[in-house]
Amino acid sequence: MTVRPITIHGEPVLHRRATEVTQIDEEIRTLVSDMFETQEAARGVGLAAPQVGVGLRIFTWTYEDSGDAPPRGHVINPVLTRIGKTSQEDPDPDEESEGCLSVPGYSFPLKRSDHVRLTGQTVDGETLDFEASGWLARVLQHEYDHLDGYLYINRLNGKWTRRWKKSLRREGWTVPGNSWMPGVDPDPFGHDHTSESDSPDAPEAADAD
Repeated sequence: MTVRPITIHGEPVLHRRATEVTQIDEEIRTLVSDMFETQEAARGVGLAAPQVGVGLRIFTWTYEDSGDAPPRGHVINPVLTRIGKTSQEDPDPDEESEGCLSVPGYSFPLKRSDHVRLTGQTVDGETLDFEASGWLARVLQHEYDHLDGYLYINRLNGKWTRRWKKSLRREGWTVPGNSWMPGVDPDPFGHDHTSESDSPDAPEAADAD
């Protein structure tokens, strides 16, 4: 297993729809193994293939407080259905903030559905079909968005979109070629100094990934 660099906002693979996996072969098995290794090194709770530069519909997750849903897994060619409605109220910055390994060092609040269903398959050809709620539902939505070319910052409301755009201009993440290497570069979310997570895939709020 190999830790792979994580792509940063501005890389084209992050901003276009990923393609379906048509054949599960050794290359796909290696990719999934590497994604788990990369997610762990980044201290994330989720990671989508586009975040390691591969435009395929695959993501991984690890979240222990998962209820009846699998606490760790991967999915190929997923279909995610939002069962719970997404509130139109303003998100709570203390309880609903996400981060993303591809938007390193930042977090913004976002409303999500609190109940989803995920279907798909594994590298072993097993069928996945389960429901998730709470924070795991958020993680799964965050990672699924990556497969459709969306980052969580694309879903922020007006106030937080304006703050994000200021950060984007400051960072210059509008062009390809930016990435960071988990385990080599300093942890952008400060997890070198704490074990706690606040983002779907950045442990992207992960997102998770």
